[in-house]
Amino acid sequence: MNIQPTTQRVVIEDVQPVVDAGRFPVKCVTGDRIDVEADVFADGHDVVTAVLEHRPGRTTKWTTVPMSPMVNDRWAASFTPEAMGRHLFRIVGWMDAFATWQHGLDKKAEAGLDLDVEFQIGHALVKAASRRAKGIDRALLDEFAQTISDTELTREERVEAGLDDRLTQTMARWPDRSSATTSNVFAVFADRERARFSAWYELFPRSWGPDGSHGTLSDVVDNIDYVADMGFDVLYLPPVSPIGHTKRKGPNNTLDAGPDDPGVPWAVGSADGGHTAVNPALGSIDDLRRLRDAAIERNMELALDIALQCSPDHPWVTEHPEWFRSRPDGSIQYAENPPKRYEDIYPIDFETSDPAGLWTGLKGVFDHWIAEGIRIFRVDNPHTKSFPFWEWLITSIHEEHPDIIFLAEAFTRPRVMHRLAKAGFNQSYTYFTWRNTAWELKTYMDDLARTATFMRPNFWPNTPDILPTYLQSDGRAGFIVRLVLAATLSSNYGIYGPSYELLDNLPKTPGTEEYLDSEKYQIRSWDLAADHSLAPLITILNRIRREHPALQHTHNVWFTHSDNEMILCYVKQWDDDVVVCVVNLDPHHQQSGWIEIPIDALGIGEHQSYQVHDALTDRRYIWGGRHNYVELSPDGIPVHVFVLRRHVRTEHDFDYYL
Repeated sequence: MNIQPTTQRVVIEDVQPVVDAGRFPVKCVTGDRIDVEADVFADGHDVVTAVLEHRPGRTTKWTTVPMSPMVNDRWAASFTPEAMGRHLFRIVGWMDAFATWQHGLDKKAEAGLDLDVEFQIGHALVKAASRRAKGIDRALLDEFAQTISDTELTREERVEAGLDDRLTQTMARWPDRSSATTSNVFAVFADRERARFSAWYELFPRSWGPDGSHGTLSDVVDNIDYVADMGFDVLYLPPVSPIGHTKRKGPNNTLDAGPDDPGVPWAVGSADGGHTAVNPALGSIDDLRRLRDAAIERNMELALDIALQCSPDHPWVTEHPEWFRSRPDGSIQYAENPPKRYEDIYPIDFETSDPAGLWTGLKGVFDHWIAEGIRIFRVDNPHTKSFPFWEWLITSIHEEHPDIIFLAEAFTRPRVMHRLAKAGFNQSYTYFTWRNTAWELKTYMDDLARTATFMRPNFWPNTPDILPTYLQSDGRAGFIVRLVLAATLSSNYGIYGPSYELLDNLPKTPGTEEYLDSEKYQIRSWDLAADHSLAPLITILNRIRREHPALQHTHNVWFTHSDNEMILCYVKQWDDDVVVCVVNLDPHHQQSGWIEIPIDALGIGEHQSYQVHDALTDRRYIWGGRHNYVELSPDGIPVHVFVLRRHVRTEHDFDYYL
């Protein structure tokens, strides 16, 4: 041990919020209040004072906020990051000689003890502070010092001066911190609002052409109002780069692709270019710019999928063979996840002999698209790439562009998902896709709450890779249930469409989660005007999300009791906005039961009536008390999204005015 003599006596422990003892920044959104707590204490009985200091990462001047003592040496204060990017904070604590003196003066004066020495000590403390002070504070402290030491005044007048609130406040502005203890510096990263609240819509541009022809980016521009009118704010495209020809996959993942088969967009690169080129079959870079601008005009953003892998035809394969793993026979190792084999894809080797060149080259992909005005990236399979690489890349990009949002497509082990979030990913796919029962959903939301300081979930009921068995067998009601759960449990959610709203539910083979005739391998044709489409319901749901702050946060959910395990009830509240969701988890049968409303927490009296307005159907009900009865049938809309109104007055039996 290397313990050096010191005059520092204050101990600072258990600072919160921090991630891994401060190894990674805490995530928040600009305008969020960061509540900071710490244990701050010292030996003996002297008074301890603690402050919170914070600053934006790009500045050097700390802003000081006094901390308030709670119980058992726990202290608290808060600050609010107003700008995007990295913010720093720390705790400073010291033995407060003046506060200790005031406390002793008060007690000794009350006990009638001699105070001559106390007045001398107080005078010295105040004079020392006046030498540190400036302006009118210095003059005021000199005046108090004179009063405290003035033997011509009465004992009571000198005590009154020593305990004066003006003196207390002024001394607090000029403390003696020469023996202060300073904690480690901790970080907070403040994102823009869309990192916390977003609705994503994924589509394959090649399936949006007229009459089943190969669609283009221009075709998406022509149809963009279809997506915008549903209320999505992120339009997400699979990789738009050229697709390789070597080992190209055919329909339904067959190995014998024909000359007209379009290939898998995630097999990036051909003679037409690599990650920074646009697939000529989709159009040009100018077409992508038009799509970007068309999205912005409709209050949406364009998100691109970045897959850091290459087809055998990618220019990097010949330009940088050291970036790929060679096998003993000289061939390059293709991607595989037995029994699945991806011969059309070469993974990047992060144990390359040229890590600096590789990292710089990969960052160049993001830099290129950022320069083209793309601010959101969905990253394919980040869990198969190096953690240090992601931390370096995202930190580097956020230093210059703190508004960039990275979504991690990492359906993998929890600790791996968590590490990617800590490394900087702003959002993450989750296991929601496979959580179906009430117990599973409640438990999973509890699990996510434990990671709230660093991981933001994004709930997807389907993806091009995943057709869950729930959707395969549970019909229209099942699609509605999963949609509403995703959009109301999480503030970030997305769907792969038009597959989702058109109830596409046929698996390639029974028991698998692969789509029959998947768009990953072939062009599909969609009837966007189909009568059975869920688009009208999705439009209403996204409007409800925009109108209600309670649905714009994830970790403000609490589940309430239901006497029927097939009926899930949960409440979300933000300030005065309260939304109550009731979901029939059985897509085949009508379910009914009594649900509990937490009236105490919501400020509703035991005998008070209140209105619940089903924002999905525009139907209103007057409820009363803690327990209320519901019936939900899969033949209609098997969910309620109630907006709760606490105060209702009645003038007629059936007329209610809010």
